[in-house]
Amino acid sequence: MTGSTTGVGRVLTGLGSGLALASLGLTLDNLRRLRVPEPDRTGRAPVERVALLLPVRDEERHVARVLPQLVRAARASRHRVRVVVLDDGSTDDTARLLEELGRGPLRGSCEVVRGTPPPPGWLGKPWACAQLADLATDDDVLVFVDADVEPGVDLLDGTVDLLRAADLDLVSPYPHQHAGTVAERLVQPLLVWSWMSTLPLGLAERSPRPSLGAANGQVLAVDATTYRRAGGHAAVRDAVLEDLALLRAVKRVGGRGGVVDGSRAASCRMYAGASELRAGYAKSLWAAFGSGPGAAAVVGVLLTAYVVPPVAALHGSRTGLVGYLAGVASRVVVARRSGGRAADAWSHPLSVLALAALTADSFRGHRQGRLSWRGRPVQAGPVP
Repeated sequence: MTGSTTGVGRVLTGLGSGLALASLGLTLDNLRRLRVPEPDRTGRAPVERVALLLPVRDEERHVARVLPQLVRAARASRHRVRVVVLDDGSTDDTARLLEELGRGPLRGSCEVVRGTPPPPGWLGKPWACAQLADLATDDDVLVFVDADVEPGVDLLDGTVDLLRAADLDLVSPYPHQHAGTVAERLVQPLLVWSWMSTLPLGLAERSPRPSLGAANGQVLAVDATTYRRAGGHAAVRDAVLEDLALLRAVKRVGGRGGVVDGSRAASCRMYAGASELRAGYAKSLWAAFGSGPGAAAVVGVLLTAYVVPPVAALHGSRTGLVGYLAGVASRVVVARRSGGRAADAWSHPLSVLALAALTADSFRGHRQGRLSWRGRPVQAGPVP
C-alpha cells in the first residue's frame, strides 16, 4: 500500500512539475509577444473622437482623486476627448463630490449625469456602461475606466493609438495592481499572472473563438462601430464579468482584441484589506470558469502544478523542487514586467491555496443566493 501511494505521489509530482515548466515556457513566450500601449509620436496617425466613460457607484474614496487625473489625461491627449461620468445611484458621498468637482476645478472639463436603476434582467455595471455608451453616439472610440484606476498622462493616447496601429477592435490595458496588506499581496498578483501563464496571447488575439481571450474592465477601449455591431453592453447585460463577455461578443461579430500590458500607463488598488478582497472575489469567481465542474478542473490543475511539487520537495523530491522553482520563476518574471513584488513569488503555493478557498467560497455564496456588491445582487433577476 505504501509503495502504491508513493508511486501515485511520484506520478502527481512529475505531472505537476511538467505543467509548471510548460506554464513557465508559455509565460516567457507571452512576455515576448505582449503589446504595450504607447502613443504615436510620428504625428501621422489620425485624430480620433474619444469618449472617456466613467461609471461610479459609492466611490467617495476614489472619485475626488481619480477624476481630476482622468481630466488631466484627456487634456494632454492629442485626440478629441470628452469625459463623461455617470453616478450609478450612489448611496455614499459620491454624488456630492461629483457636484463639487463639476462646479469647481473641473468645471467645463467633464459631463456628470445621473443614472437610472437597472431594468429587470440587467446587472448594475453593464447598465451603467450602456447608459454611458448611449451618450457617445458621435465618438469613434469608447474608453471605459473604473473609478479606482489612476491613469498616467499617456494612457489614452497609448491605448487608442495601439487599437488603431494593431488593427484591433478592443484593447484592455491591464493596470499595475497595488497590493497593500498581506491578503492582497497573496492574491492580487495572481490576476496578471493567471493570463500571462495560461493564455497564448498571440493566438488569443487572432483567434475568432469567443472562449479564447482575456480582458479587464478597469480600462477597456473598444471601436465604437464594432461595439454597437456586437450589441454593446445589452449583449452582456446579465454578465458578472462583463469585460470578458464584451470581448467575446466582439469576437462573435468578427472583431479582434484582448489584453495588453498597461502596468506603466495606469495603476489600481482593487481591494483594501482581506474582507473587501474576499467580498470582491466572491461576487465573480463563480462565473469565471463557466461552471462548477469547470472551476473544479481549473483549480485541480493549479493545485497539481503549484502545490503538489513544493509539498513533494519538502519530502526530498528533486522533481518537486524543479516544479516549485518553475512556478516561482513564472511569478517572478511577471512581477518584474508588471511592477509587482518579485519576493512575494516564493509564497506562490499559498497564493494558489488562497485562490482555491476563495473559489469555493464564491460558489457557496452563489448557491445560497447571498452574493452582492455595493448593495446590489450580482445575479440579474428574470426579464418579465
